Amino acid sequence: MNTFSSSKGLSRRRFLQNSAAATTAAIAFPAVVKSASPNSTLQVACIGVGGMGASTMRNVASHKKVRIVSLCDVDKGTLDDTAKKYPGVSTHADWREMLNDHADKFDAVTIGTPDHAHAGPAVIAMRANKHVYLQKPMAPTPHECRVIAREAKRADVVTQLGNQGRSSVESRMAVQLLKEGAIGKVKEVIIWENKRLSWWPSNTNISGRGEPIPSGLSWDLWLDCREPRPWFSNTYHPKNWRAWFDFGVGEMGDMGCHHFDPTFDALNLTAPIKVRQLNEGSSGALWGKHHQVELIFPGTDMTAGDTLKVTWQDGDIRPDASRIPLPKDVKELPESGSCWIGENGHMFKNYRKGAPVVLPESDFPQSRYPTDIAPQNHYHDWVDAILKGTKSCADFSHGGPLTETVLIGALSDRFPKQWLEWDSKKVRFTNNKEANKLVRRAYREGWKVKGLG
Repeated sequence: MNTFSSSKGLSRRRFLQNSAAATTAAIAFPAVVKSASPNSTLQVACIGVGGMGASTMRNVASHKKVRIVSLCDVDKGTLDDTAKKYPGVSTHADWREMLNDHADKFDAVTIGTPDHAHAGPAVIAMRANKHVYLQKPMAPTPHECRVIAREAKRADVVTQLGNQGRSSVESRMAVQLLKEGAIGKVKEVIIWENKRLSWWPSNTNISGRGEPIPSGLSWDLWLDCREPRPWFSNTYHPKNWRAWFDFGVGEMGDMGCHHFDPTFDALNLTAPIKVRQLNEGSSGALWGKHHQVELIFPGTDMTAGDTLKVTWQDGDIRPDASRIPLPKDVKELPESGSCWIGENGHMFKNYRKGAPVVLPESDFPQSRYPTDIAPQNHYHDWVDAILKGTKSCADFSHGGPLTETVLIGALSDRFPKQWLEWDSKKVRFTNNKEANKLVRRAYREGWKVKGLG
């Protein structure tokens, strides 16, 4: 398949001109801007309409002032089935073609593609002054995250990272309790995530010429900015891409933005100054299945010391249970959770369910827990912010640094047992040239975007 083919015959030159332009003259401006009246209807295009992309689309579309007008997906079967639910939509296999030829038809874009295909459409959409909802993690490299956040600020559009757990009452309660000093200044944080890796490919043998590409799948478009390679079944698409270094960011990249968010928010954290993976790490085409990562952050007014250690564990590596007191109704460590260790006690939270619990419980009665935290719809929050001209709850000025932190921790998977020292201002590791090569990834011809790769 030709790299630049699409349903409308997108030309290579035209895409490169648009993507490299410093202005947005070649692409139309949105109909809904900050001065939009509350009675406006937000016209939304969706890039990636299967899996989490489909969930995002449905939730955004449930807002009474949203109309889905364009759909883009590399899987024709998924695209056609979805189009039946939204009569009158335009359909596209190639997001470049949609943004080039149809941008005057929509005001905002949701992006629910695999991780490697996040940055390109997000940056081009924002350069066209489109509001953007982007699934987490923001992108697979710190450099891409930095560019996305910068473009969002420059365009002054409304953005939202898809870490929807940030909107939950339980997470917001955890943030409020920590900010109010429920356990005093925080000395250490322990986070663990041990869900089954349902997305791990059943086939990891990618040697040879490959297999026939399934009918209806535009495999070359799925590869997006990554180099061409053969197709193998039960390997990449539709659900197994997250395990591959070229396409996903492993388990820490999958869940880290959810887990780190309350700590990052409540303790006013900035970027870590160094990270280290304690277990065996990985090399080659796949991420490791098990991680135990230490991240050292500069201290803040919310921490007990000059630095703060945050430990992340996944792949059935459980934290030391003797260090984590449990609420009286919890008999064993749950599959996933967080423990904040403070000067005056602990706070425990089961990630899957339940509100945070301050320990010891006898010292912190129910009357001290906040009761005024209203439910919040993460998707509607984005739409409302666009229509009202306000800021969303997870805009890219927050989501960018958050994702960078997760990625810095994830990259330690490639350099086990070594401290990697991070310079956030320069977006680089200061003590490891090989690690620096992973901070930014090259894009193949036809997919290059100015400033990205």
